[in-house]
Amino acid sequence: MIISVIQPVIYWEDKSRNFQNLSELLKPLYNKTDIVILPEMFNTGFSMNPARLSEPMYGETCSWMKSMSEKGSFGICGSYMVKESGNFYNRWVFVSNEKEIMYYDKRHLFSMGGEKEHFTPGKSRLIFSFRGTKISPYICYDLRFPVWSRNTEKSDLIIYASNWPDARQNVWNTLLKARAIENQCYVAGSNPTGTDGMGISYSGESIIINPRGEILASAGNNHNTSVTSEISLKELNDFRKKFSVLDDADDFTINL
Repeated sequence: MIISVIQPVIYWEDKSRNFQNLSELLKPLYNKTDIVILPEMFNTGFSMNPARLSEPMYGETCSWMKSMSEKGSFGICGSYMVKESGNFYNRWVFVSNEKEIMYYDKRHLFSMGGEKEHFTPGKSRLIFSFRGTKISPYICYDLRFPVWSRNTEKSDLIIYASNWPDARQNVWNTLLKARAIENQCYVAGSNPTGTDGMGISYSGESIIINPRGEILASAGNNHNTSVTSEISLKELNDFRKKFSVLDDADDFTINL
């Protein structure tokens, strides 16, 4: 499978400009990749204004994702604010040109940024298959909680859609590698660049990592760009057979 991670400049609370910028970044990937990974709240930036910026699950943003997926012949994913049954969710959505739609609601809300005051946490993980690859998605702050990310069902690819500030960039790089190594899987993290409306800076460093914790591709710092790499399920399965760490993992139950 070929995966592409988008590292955009986020235009604060401006869906139109974000869609325009992302559309331009996606054009070179048409018919050249299998899945496109966007950051957390890719259409607005990490805003705590869901009363104004949220939308129905199948609203404007989902329609844009469907259009991009159909034009590019790939799956596309990222999170945006969704209003549902009177609640607001930071929802990761996956759309494919094969008409699949999957979603995951962020479990760990960033209390220090006020997210808990505005959004409802998710209560379940998502694991699904796309073009033969088993995928588990998470959102930003989830990265800090290894139990929630534990690869109990041997997913091939873990995705983190994020808005991870530049001030904690070393933590981002360290934890992404740790999640890949401990879970014996590929990991892809998408992160934006620029400065948001709260004055918080983001440097990007979107990345694709193999199960050994080695970097396959990196978008570097402060570039409005994308990065692409092929991941090999044969290499992954051979590595797991040769060094079967997951077979010795502890059993546990998550209480929600």
